[in-house]
Amino acid sequence: MSDTNARISEIVNGNDFVLLMKGTPLFPQCGFSSRAIAILDHLAVEFTAVDVLQDMEVRQGIKAFSDWPTIPQLYVKGEFVGGSDIMMEMFEAGELKQLMETAAVKPAV
Repeated sequence: MSDTNARISEIVNGNDFVLLMKGTPLFPQCGFSSRAIAILDHLAVEFTAVDVLQDMEVRQGIKAFSDWPTIPQLYVKGEFVGGSDIMMEMFEAGELKQLMETAAVKPAV
């Protein structure tokens, strides 16, 4: 396993709810990341955000790691969920809230 894959694995497996995004929750750097943050804020879930713009190896490596070409990417308990479009579909269907409950993800403080 490459160093980049090992770091990404540590990030996604070391946190219950992880969003790899462009920018930060307070200052998203693209519309898709902004939408993902809005969804997570609405669900009031505790999550870890990773700004891929701060690390080009992670930015490129995450695409191969998940076999998903776009960012943001959401992981729950180490499992890849999807990007902002999938998050929106799951949110609208109530599936994202159900996933949070099933995974026993902590509410935001």
